[in-house]
Amino acid sequence: MRISPPSIVAALLIALLPTACHAQNDTASLSRARAALDAAERGEDGSTLPADHPLAGWAEYAALRRSFDTLPAASGQAFLNRHRGEPVAEVFREQWLAALARREDWPAFRSAWSTSIKSAALRCSELNARQALGATDADWTADAQALWRGAAKSLPNECDAPMAILAANGGLPPTLRWERIEKAAAEWQPGVMRAAARGLPAEEFALANDYAAFVESPHDRALNWPKTLRSRLIASHGLAKLAKAQPSSADTRLPKFAEALGMNDAERGRALYQAALWTVASYEPESARRLNAVPDVAYDEKLHEWRVREAMARSDWRAALAAIRKMGDTEPGRKMRRDSRWRYFEARLLEMAGDKTNADILYRDAANKPEFHGFLAADRIGAPYALCPWTPKTDAAAKAAIARDPGMVRAMLLYRLERGGWAEREWSDALARFTPEQRRIAVDIAQDNGWFDRGVFGLVNVGGKSYPEESRLYALRFPLHHDTVIRREAAKHNIDPTWVAAEIRAESVFNPRARSHADARGLMQVLPSTGAGIARRLGLPWRGGDSLYEPEFNIQLGTAYLRELEDKYGYTYVAIAAYNAGPAPVARWQSQRPDMDADFWIETISYKETRDYVARILAFSVIYDWRLNGRAMPITDRLAGRIVDTRKSFVCPLPPEPPAPPAAVPAAKPAPAPARKPQR
Repeated sequence: MRISPPSIVAALLIALLPTACHAQNDTASLSRARAALDAAERGEDGSTLPADHPLAGWAEYAALRRSFDTLPAASGQAFLNRHRGEPVAEVFREQWLAALARREDWPAFRSAWSTSIKSAALRCSELNARQALGATDADWTADAQALWRGAAKSLPNECDAPMAILAANGGLPPTLRWERIEKAAAEWQPGVMRAAARGLPAEEFALANDYAAFVESPHDRALNWPKTLRSRLIASHGLAKLAKAQPSSADTRLPKFAEALGMNDAERGRALYQAALWTVASYEPESARRLNAVPDVAYDEKLHEWRVREAMARSDWRAALAAIRKMGDTEPGRKMRRDSRWRYFEARLLEMAGDKTNADILYRDAANKPEFHGFLAADRIGAPYALCPWTPKTDAAAKAAIARDPGMVRAMLLYRLERGGWAEREWSDALARFTPEQRRIAVDIAQDNGWFDRGVFGLVNVGGKSYPEESRLYALRFPLHHDTVIRREAAKHNIDPTWVAAEIRAESVFNPRARSHADARGLMQVLPSTGAGIARRLGLPWRGGDSLYEPEFNIQLGTAYLRELEDKYGYTYVAIAAYNAGPAPVARWQSQRPDMDADFWIETISYKETRDYVARILAFSVIYDWRLNGRAMPITDRLAGRIVDTRKSFVCPLPPEPPAPPAAVPAAKPAPAPARKPQR
């Protein structure tokens, strides 16, 4: 476990515990804060915290929200005033506004309103408030029209009244109605199209309803529609919807509509795209024909990829190579072709065709990327793995200052008290105020406090901005915790400990309280039913699903499960696919492509989530090998489930940004080599 430097611990304790003198008081203070929040949420006595406590506002909010429907307006406004500028005020505001709207207390609603509110329901309630208070002016009309324009799907019920007033006042001319009808057609929303058509002149109303009927179910009346851009647009969306559900029917019906309405390639391409996509996703017999029928103008990254995979799935290597080269004919494809994935596969296919010289050129290019296909490429040419770690030097005073930031104090405390949603609101608010350097320090502090997933959600892509250089912050992006247990359980079951670490990173980012919608729990996201069975087979006591939140027990069961999967499937990459997708899909993929090489088999997995998951786990294993051992077992051996003595070094092949680390990458955490098992 990472331990905070003493100065940082002291800074946090000073901020969190103004009256504390000793570190041991931290636990007692957390217990008091937890008890106060719990009591507030239950509406019990003891729900208050001292006014100077960092979480006083959250405790007060927890108590007040129980009585929003009866809370005096003055009390609600007073809370907002006391906590102005704090995330708790914005959380309170959203729920308080909804309550005031239900009460139709429009003066209080307007007093509490903030233009930062994004909710369509609340924005419509704000229109209702202004209308009730006699402020239905030009600004009101413009705001109502903006809501109308922005919605391709149904607006909330709260919008019914203001939209009716907008229409009655002439604020929804035919141009606006048609604008929304076209947007709704693109989203396959015939009900919204019909609703938007109300108020059109009779002839236009009839045509709009016929358009909606076509999107719902294509009909031959469309053959006599006006030969306009709008008719072609609506017809193309309706046929695309049909093609997704019934590709063969769309194949049959598209030509006559295209001819009657004069569709161009882009318009025809909408339907042909859907027919191809939903056929090739299951590698059905018509896949190649439908892919070839899609005009180039309708090709995007997704369809380019599927054209390559479809050829691979048939072991048509010449067609697969041609499909990769075809990417260069479109702008999305040109960008894709530079990715390490397609550089690697182009090289692989050239090598299979006997062109080793050009294959090696592409392999060398792909090997410069610290990604799954970059590691594969490095193995093909015997090159070291590319890795350019960046470890910024952090001034202790700067770190202490960030640790004392009130928002950070509240975020860390809330996380430790298992109020994840509230903690994230505080975290996001703090990050919005920080410079990139301060944000990176904040991630470091979060990990000092056990909040490891901030290294994933607080770096690289944050607040709608991209910081690609932060992808090199491997120590933050790939946290390591419970490594003693990981090593012990991996050795016990004779599997690579870096695989276990990679699974934890992918499944929970080391959050022991993680829980999925499917009820998978804990570090390795084990289902209670699976956990009970593994515990029984291991002879361990099963204490119910909540025991999966105990890190050591979860790692024991999850690691044993990996061993069972590898024994069942024989290869690590197939076991990883089964861990993500389950046995039925894996059995189907194995039966469809039983003798295919591992790299092609992974790429032709039909589930995007599982395809990416397998590649991600294998790449993460290499990076965790760097973290644990400083050198890495070849990824080619990982694919086959072999644990070998061979280790590869890491180098930084390119001048990095910011300042470069040494060419030879040092071990992040030197350690003994993992347990060995015989090669298969």
